[in-house]
Amino acid sequence: MITTPPGLYYLSLPYIASMLPGMRLVRRALAFSDACSTAVLRSTNYVLAVTCSIIVYEILNQLKPALGERKTTVCAIVLALYPLHWFFSFLYYTDVASLTAVLAMYLMCLKKSNRFSALLGAVAVLIRQTNIVWVVFTACVGIINVTTANRRKVIQDHNNISEKESQPLKNKHDDKALNLRRRKSDKTLDDTKQCDSTKVSIHGLDFIDEVQFILLTSWHLKWEILVSFSPFLLVLLAFLAFIRWNGSIVLGAKEAHTASLHFPQMLYFSLVSAFQVAPLLLSPNRVAELVYSIRNNLLFNAIKMLLVLIFSLMAVHFFSIAHPYLLADNRHYTFYLWRKVISANWLMKYLLVPLYTFAWFCILNNLRKTQTQLWILAYFLATATVLIPAPLIEFRYYTIPFYIFMLHTHQSDYRSWILIGIGYAVINVFTMFMFLYRPFSWDHEPGTQRFIW
Repeated sequence: MITTPPGLYYLSLPYIASMLPGMRLVRRALAFSDACSTAVLRSTNYVLAVTCSIIVYEILNQLKPALGERKTTVCAIVLALYPLHWFFSFLYYTDVASLTAVLAMYLMCLKKSNRFSALLGAVAVLIRQTNIVWVVFTACVGIINVTTANRRKVIQDHNNISEKESQPLKNKHDDKALNLRRRKSDKTLDDTKQCDSTKVSIHGLDFIDEVQFILLTSWHLKWEILVSFSPFLLVLLAFLAFIRWNGSIVLGAKEAHTASLHFPQMLYFSLVSAFQVAPLLLSPNRVAELVYSIRNNLLFNAIKMLLVLIFSLMAVHFFSIAHPYLLADNRHYTFYLWRKVISANWLMKYLLVPLYTFAWFCILNNLRKTQTQLWILAYFLATATVLIPAPLIEFRYYTIPFYIFMLHTHQSDYRSWILIGIGYAVINVFTMFMFLYRPFSWDHEPGTQRFIW
């Protein structure tokens, strides 16, 4: 049963219509209905996958212009090979279109084209309804960027004024001018240092000060922010109206997709994501930095880790969910991970908790190098809002938060990216081999079954 909006089908309509004249010319299809073959519909995702890679490249250029063309290209290619994304590029699923629309929305927001960004956000919601969370996240990131840019502009203006005031007057005596120049030069140097330190402090404030800074600046720019980001608000209000009309966020089989408190989803996401980028998170430099950050404030970090472990154990014990679809469908790899690993025995799910915690610690520690604490909080809350209500363990749900993480991660380790790309290629060869050459059948249902994510 279809449980997502028809956005992907709407995207396919103009795509197939554009191909129809050529198909008529070679007599492959005479009518629109003839052109809607499985192969042609699947090719929609081929085009979207290529478009997605271009968008990833552009986002990296926006976020990290100093990265260089070669490294940016390598990162974009590696992310194109991400196993979940790569596999579903060959099938007519909503995942590729959903990711492409969300990243396009994010790119336009980074370029300060908020109206177009909100329009793409509406398209993303038409493809998958949970993308409304990423619309709100994108608006939050845009507001954070606006307030931060305003702060930097104020500092730069202050610095320019100080430089002008430091210039000596031409009608003064040479000695006085020289002394004045020295004094003003020292003052300008101090102002420059203060400017640099303030720029750093945007990322170095403690959490309370950072929130206070964002709130005060947002209030100061309230009308500008309201006008700039009102298109996002319109998308959100339209979505809330849809929920009221539909009675639920779920389409189709509502009884099988009821919202739940599935807190372990966040733990599964952390381990799956960390595993997918292990060469980056566990490189010698990263491990050394991680050890240093832990030792730098050992008592506080130990207490923090202990609390996270306790909450994670409680989440696993009280909120683990085995969805009927997970237990009944042996076509998916999650079926075997649940049976052979997580539920291998009663103790196994608890033994995995330290790994979940360590994975989140690595992810957040990596993000702290490039992002503010408020950005990280917004990302964590958006990921939680998408994943926790989902009772079914589906690695496809992790794709968008994974890409957002990877686009903002510290990307200086070139060799780690090459290793990640090689690992992705190996996984892709394996999954495609299993899909094509290891079909099987069910006794209770006719037809060929295949292994998929």
